[in-house]
Amino acid sequence: MGRVLSVILPIGIIAIVGGVGFVALSALKPEPEKAAEATAGLNVFAEPVRQGDLELVVEAQGEVKPRREIIVAPQTSGRISYVSPDFIDGGFIKKGQLLVRVEAADYELAVVRAQSTVASAQQALAREEAEAELARQDILDLGIEDASPLARREPQLAEARAALEAARAQLKDAELALGRTAVYAPFDGRVRERNVDIGQVVATGQSLGNIFANDVVEVAMPLNDTEMGRLGLPLAFVATKENPGPDVTFRAVVGGVPREWHGQVVRTAAAVNSQTRQINVIAELKDPYGAGADGDAPMAPGLFVTAAIKGETIKDVLIAPRASLRGDDRIFIGLPDEGKLSIRQIDLIYSDPDGAYVSSGVEPGELAIVSPIQAPFDGMNITVMQRMEDGSIKVYERTSSEDTSKADETAELAQAGDSDNGVAQ
Repeated sequence: MGRVLSVILPIGIIAIVGGVGFVALSALKPEPEKAAEATAGLNVFAEPVRQGDLELVVEAQGEVKPRREIIVAPQTSGRISYVSPDFIDGGFIKKGQLLVRVEAADYELAVVRAQSTVASAQQALAREEAEAELARQDILDLGIEDASPLARREPQLAEARAALEAARAQLKDAELALGRTAVYAPFDGRVRERNVDIGQVVATGQSLGNIFANDVVEVAMPLNDTEMGRLGLPLAFVATKENPGPDVTFRAVVGGVPREWHGQVVRTAAAVNSQTRQINVIAELKDPYGAGADGDAPMAPGLFVTAAIKGETIKDVLIAPRASLRGDDRIFIGLPDEGKLSIRQIDLIYSDPDGAYVSSGVEPGELAIVSPIQAPFDGMNITVMQRMEDGSIKVYERTSSEDTSKADETAELAQAGDSDNGVAQ
């Protein structure tokens, strides 16, 4: 028994001493310091929301076409005897300029024959008038009161007069045919193509080439109903001096150089396209080869251009960066003082590369986040940064209420310590 106690008693004493020591050390262990600030959030760039006017712009595309273009065709047949040197692909022509002439010999002979017919008809009418006058005199001399029209030679006289009118009509027709052997330009313009040359025999109505007027070109641009509403255009619109159409800026690359021309909407098409449910809006550019050209680059027919059509102006809207728009109805706002993300529901009016135009949901001066954020949620920790105009980056430091209260508590403790020190002195 004594041997057992001699073994157990030392072990128990050691266990008791170890437990007491462990408790004492635990009591004396200092508490871990708490972090004064929360973990910094994701770094994001933001730009301020501003207030301004919105000029609605509708983008469209279309092909440039001349307002007037015709096929040059003769009204007579024959062999070509003359072709103007300007009547060539790409040539410039003037109104009234002779383009093509058909050999006129046959038509000149027809005029001579018609003139001879007229002379014969005039001689026949003169003779018939003389005979009618003799017949009336004979009737008077004989005292016949009920002489027939035939006896008075009235039908013969009417026939002679009709024959003269017919001969004159034939002469006029022959003169018209002679005049039509020459084909003149009906307007100032350019030659798109020529299909004839000297010596070629042509028929009436055969195509000699294509010409178009260079005073005005047009672009038909298909727009849907929403885009028509942005422009404030009715379906049956025609521009007038009192109600001019919206301004249009045409753009295209010509010769490797971006070019720009300025025109105006003049009318809308007569009907909506039954397949696309769109309607063509026609804009025109005046003098495309002169005052309307961009330097040495005219807006020539056949060009495919993009157009920016100016619509209505909405006053005092909120303008956020386009990159801050998430979907069609959300914008991420950074709260720099709190270091938090705020997800806002907005009423979007319109968006383009220059910005997202909003009627409500944000306030001027708030910072709209333009950086991409994965798995965002409202209240997410972020650090807001802004790129300034001079290229520098401003980092907004978080000043949360918790930090403010701790700072106030530290200040109070410091003030109390100063008071104690003063009393001790």
